[in-house]
Amino acid sequence: MVIALIASGHVLLEDVPGTGKTQLAKALARSLDGTMKRIQFTPDLLPSDVSGINFFNQKLGEFEFRPGPLFAHIVLADEINRATPRTQSSLLESMEERQVSIDGETRMLEAPFLVIATQNPVENQGTFPLPEAQLDRFLMKLSLGYPSAAEQVQILKRYQQHDPLDQLLPVVGRAELLEAQHLFTQVRVSDELLQYIVQLAEATRAHADAALGVSPRGVRALMKSAQVYAALRGRDYVLPDDIKTLVGPVWAHRILLRTRSRQQDQQVHALLVSILAATPVPTEVKLG
Repeated sequence: MVIALIASGHVLLEDVPGTGKTQLAKALARSLDGTMKRIQFTPDLLPSDVSGINFFNQKLGEFEFRPGPLFAHIVLADEINRATPRTQSSLLESMEERQVSIDGETRMLEAPFLVIATQNPVENQGTFPLPEAQLDRFLMKLSLGYPSAAEQVQILKRYQQHDPLDQLLPVVGRAELLEAQHLFTQVRVSDELLQYIVQLAEATRAHADAALGVSPRGVRALMKSAQVYAALRGRDYVLPDDIKTLVGPVWAHRILLRTRSRQQDQQVHALLVSILAATPVPTEVKLG
């Protein structure tokens, strides 16, 4: 989540109900000195409910713009797959261009801007699956999974007397975050590692089980994520292990298999593991 925030990307959290998807988004938002808005996606939600509207102020005798929840630094799109495709598509421009067009007028969104979308992979009734074009706009797709027994005990202790979210205070200011979003681009990626990323991407496109491989946007996303990953570990250069660590979260949702099944996610991850094993890793990386 921090990698996505610094890399100016967006995150899709997919997991069963009750695993803490919304709590994680709220915790990240409260740790940042910025604004957060939550959108509960439902079938009757309209695009204007997300972006905002121009309404006529009878007292002033003129139209005024009423901004929607997209005008925030962190936007939590809860159960995004419950909205109609028309409403889902209203997020596309804002996620990619950082702007919203309303009645022919373009309004820029203030940086930083992060969309955290959640969806339930189990309950399919009354849902509208996200199309591949929209999935590709998410930098990462993450899953929290069930906590261990020891972790569940710690959760119970934290919530025994109060909600720990109430005690969270901002630890990073907007100016610091914007500076970090600029500094990570100075992390060096050698020509050998750039070629390695491209070889991995081409392998996904040529794989017999893949109907759709990683897009050029996905290639850039992996490079940017690896740069942030290295910077967070105090390095000004990327290592092959940085790339291998992030291939799953950054690429798994961008690959479409020829045969669809309930085990799609597991099959895609297995495909990526096989590609990583079959692709030679650069043994000499020139950092100069």
